Amino acid sequence: MHIMESTEHLTQHVTERRLADAWAELQNYANQGKPLDADANRLAFADPEFLLRRETRGIRFQLEMLKPDLEQSEQGIENTVVVFGSARFPSPETAQASMDAAQKNGDAAHIKIAQRQLRNAHYYDQARLFAQQVAQYSAHRRKEDRLFIATGGGPGIMEAANRGAHEMSAPSVGLNIALPHEQSPNPYITPELCFRFHYFALRKMHFMMRAKALVAFPGGFGTLDELFEVITLVQTGKAKPVPIVLFGTDYWKRLCNFDVLVEEGAISPEDLNLFKYTDNPTEAWEIIRAFYNL
Repeated sequence: MHIMESTEHLTQHVTERRLADAWAELQNYANQGKPLDADANRLAFADPEFLLRRETRGIRFQLEMLKPDLEQSEQGIENTVVVFGSARFPSPETAQASMDAAQKNGDAAHIKIAQRQLRNAHYYDQARLFAQQVAQYSAHRRKEDRLFIATGGGPGIMEAANRGAHEMSAPSVGLNIALPHEQSPNPYITPELCFRFHYFALRKMHFMMRAKALVAFPGGFGTLDELFEVITLVQTGKAKPVPIVLFGTDYWKRLCNFDVLVEEGAISPEDLNLFKYTDNPTEAWEIIRAFYNL
């Protein structure tokens, strides 16, 4: 038995050494600013030129699926409450600073934008308060019963939710996306749970893999994309029913007249029961608690 264990340890050591050597080679090129040309002799997994080929896209899909999944499992993140919302709704402090600057400059266009930001900044505070309640509930629960905030990892509403969890000393997840106009992760995500995606499809899949609830604050195309995908998955039975909360009744009812879909026969009347409206962080949390009888 001792000999077998020693052999296994030696094999593992040799494998790790080879992996380390392959990585050191890549790092050496980067440090010296050398172009990294394709090299037939380089280990396949250590050859970025090979991994970025069109033919290896399937492998990249698998890696982008596996990395966040393994890390979240290791960190004990199994159940999440996903918060969506606009990256463009700033905190009240930021909105007020923008207003002060606009008024100082006397620029009418900037003042108008600042007024809109101030009007929408209350959503930031409400997302923050909602996340605090989720974190407070989970603080004294068994590990397998805890709920963790997960967001798209960016600024605005996403930052607010991560911030609320952070202020309660709770871990939170950020599933960021690489965009042409860089979206930097907000500073309140737990560093070990701050992931960056290339593929929107894989990112959205990760949102749903652990989601026990979805709270959608006012947002733009990205928020709509994520919201309607979840509603569709639940409606068609591709995903288990979860509470879906639309935060900001006036916003959502002005934006989407779902009754038209019923009137035109595009959806069934009972499909309107797939989601609920609210304007209160505590009520949003109570909707989730009632769904699971927490």
